[in-house]
Amino acid sequence: MKRALLDVIFASEKRKNVLLLLHGGPQEMEPLLKSLDTTRPSLLPQIRILEEHHLINHYDNTYELTTIGNLIVDEMFSLMSTIETLDTDIHYWGTHQLDFIPPHLLSKIGQLKDCKIRTPSFPDLYKLNDEILETSPSSSVHYKIATFFHPLFPDLFSKMIANNVNVYMILSQPVIDKLRTDHSALFDEVMKSELFNLFVYPEQLNLMAAVLNDYHVLMRPLKKNGEYDNTYVLCSSEECLEWGKEFFQYYIQNSIPVTHI
Repeated sequence: MKRALLDVIFASEKRKNVLLLLHGGPQEMEPLLKSLDTTRPSLLPQIRILEEHHLINHYDNTYELTTIGNLIVDEMFSLMSTIETLDTDIHYWGTHQLDFIPPHLLSKIGQLKDCKIRTPSFPDLYKLNDEILETSPSSSVHYKIATFFHPLFPDLFSKMIANNVNVYMILSQPVIDKLRTDHSALFDEVMKSELFNLFVYPEQLNLMAAVLNDYHVLMRPLKKNGEYDNTYVLCSSEECLEWGKEFFQYYIQNSIPVTHI
């Protein structure tokens, strides 16, 4: 009697690891044994189960995934990446809003598995992030979404523009209104530059801020009850940066350009 596929794949660490190893291409028995640090008598019964369930084939002494095996292992990688991301701090992810992430990117949250969750010290609660401040002036581009106004924004943007950095700033409507009534003079110079691109997002923004430059992605989600806390997510891997580019492309495409304050 055939076992349920979930049992075949996940009830045995050896079977699961064989599938993951073969995702990279066919392998002979000896490299498999070495990678799994096991013996042939111990591994063969597990391989036989995988073959009986049409997940792998073998010819001579070489093993490979079947079409069904490839299909399943592709999903396994996605699931395991998602679990790895959330496992970094499941309490943090579980207590913060994630609906600001577009559905097509939420399904790829596994790409953020190398991110760190940071909590600034008390004296740094209201500072802009040091990694962003240090790297954005030497970046080719700086994207930012914000639902608040920080007095350092104009100086930071001026410094980046002086270094030929393309700046894309997306604000909520309340922040745009506040700029127009209280801080319009501060943006007079940056608004004149062709490198500065200001947008308003017409719908509710359920996050405090998000930033992308050539080096980092930073996100400050709100808590599920709508409250702000001082923790943030910081990512720096190539995979995270690609995810961040898609994230900001989505928001740019769904925002309205602002030509004057």
